Amino acid sequence: MLLSSFIHFSTPSRCLPIKTCTRCCQYSTGRSVRKVDTPVLLKNTLTFNRSGGHGGKQQYIGLNISQKRCFSSECDEVGHQHEHGDVRVRFAPSPTGFLHLGGLRTALYNYIYAKKYGGTFILRMEDTDQSRLVPGAVESIEDMLEWAGIPPDESPRGGGQYGPYLQSQRLSLYSQAADSLVQTGKAYRCFCSQQRLELLKREALRSGQTPRYDNRCRHLRPDQLEEKLDQKVPHVIRFRLESGVEPFNDLVFGWNRHEVAQVEGDPVVLKADGFPTYHLANVVDDHLMKVSHVLRGSEWLISTSKHLLLYRALGWKPPVFGHLPLLLNRDGSKLSKRQGDIYIQSFQRSGALPEALLDITTHCGSGFNSNRVGRKMEELIAEFNPSKITTHSALLDLDKLPEFNKIHLQQRIDDAVQRDWLVRDLQVRIQEVYGTQVQDQDVLQPDYITRILHLRKGHISSVSDLVSSEYSYLWVRPSFSDQQMTALSSETQHIATLVIRLMEGLKGGEELTVDQLSVELKTLAKKTSNTKYRDVMKIIRLALSGLQQGPSVAEMMVSLGPSEITHRFNRVLQQH
Repeated sequence: MLLSSFIHFSTPSRCLPIKTCTRCCQYSTGRSVRKVDTPVLLKNTLTFNRSGGHGGKQQYIGLNISQKRCFSSECDEVGHQHEHGDVRVRFAPSPTGFLHLGGLRTALYNYIYAKKYGGTFILRMEDTDQSRLVPGAVESIEDMLEWAGIPPDESPRGGGQYGPYLQSQRLSLYSQAADSLVQTGKAYRCFCSQQRLELLKREALRSGQTPRYDNRCRHLRPDQLEEKLDQKVPHVIRFRLESGVEPFNDLVFGWNRHEVAQVEGDPVVLKADGFPTYHLANVVDDHLMKVSHVLRGSEWLISTSKHLLLYRALGWKPPVFGHLPLLLNRDGSKLSKRQGDIYIQSFQRSGALPEALLDITTHCGSGFNSNRVGRKMEELIAEFNPSKITTHSALLDLDKLPEFNKIHLQQRIDDAVQRDWLVRDLQVRIQEVYGTQVQDQDVLQPDYITRILHLRKGHISSVSDLVSSEYSYLWVRPSFSDQQMTALSSETQHIATLVIRLMEGLKGGEELTVDQLSVELKTLAKKTSNTKYRDVMKIIRLALSGLQQGPSVAEMMVSLGPSEITHRFNRVLQQH
């Protein structure tokens, strides 16, 4: 890329213009109107030191005095741009794969933005690359958004005023837009064969240049054009790139301008099969769907000038653009779709809670007035502040997800409605994992599962933990050998009898507590002749769970209840 072709004017994201007058380059912040000296802006590469200079003061480089005053003045928060129109944002994934963490995060920021400012969140499927479509992906993406708690207001499934929401069902709209560009001389028909384009590419690479189309068909005479059309030569439509791109103020990255005509050939906007390319389709759809703000990944920042040229050529007012910094792995490497565990379905299957995923995704990024763990959606919306979104990439440490999940699981257990959902989820998981091994169907009763959830709250990170082998004793009666018992004490039958008597004394409807049982067990251990307290606990643990470690013996007993404890110790007596 030519260095001069890309100019990045980074300004504080709090200073965001509402209206632009191209004649005098006048920008309104909502409180005041100031003029910016455009020639100075275009001559200098500007950077803004967000982290502050010496003594924490903000530093501006390449700004004249009036510009400093404009950029550093107290500007209204982004939301004040919305006084004269509805906020409409969109998440527009390609169903060439399933929803992954990067996509979820983009959708989340759009959803929060819409809800913060009383707007509409749109789901649109960019399914124009028919050769790479994955069956079921369209349905799955919407399913996962709903599961995550960020349901779209308008979508392929739910419909809406500006549908259809599948690009493959909007081909006539793109064709009309492309024809309009051709009629006004802003685009032209290109008849270059794939072989010629491939030769151009190879030649450029051989000479160490970036491949680009040479705009040959721009210069076809009318008679040449007619001849090729009469011969029905396959063709695409290319957009005529022009120099003189106007800078735009990105909500996150500040002032940007990319002189795309200097480094690229004229791009294809409509392919020979009648399907549009991304550049035309997203401009047409955003305009017709009345999208007010485009919040997307920073990888699209460099394409925005091209999109603005399309808006200008079509005579349409562009939306406000905001490009979100990348979501990367903890070590700074790119999140790869080949990492199977970054797909939302994978997190769902593993027992991750949607609010924990949303929490960790926002916690590692920016855009909020605080950065604490455990925030629910309503708190994320309340604390959202677009002016605080930084340009720094967000480093995601998925090793911390269990801790986030544990916190949100505690919140769910404490909420009656959410707890009922957990109970139903756990009932399904128990039957899936243990099936016919479950000997007592009472373990599927809501009261029993609720008791387990409360006892294990703060200890487990996911409900799926409760169906691991570590907790199998809660659902399936354990097996153990005589040798295991006798290795611990010669008094196992006596201890079993003592436990049964203890349970009989507590069966009168009195609810067991861990503290109460801890005291009772110490008293019980003193009634043995030659078995230490520690070994008594090991015997009781083995009889209850078949394990040598786990929760405290008292908690195990409270979990299982007097009847089940009696049943299990009767088996100990029967084995001898």
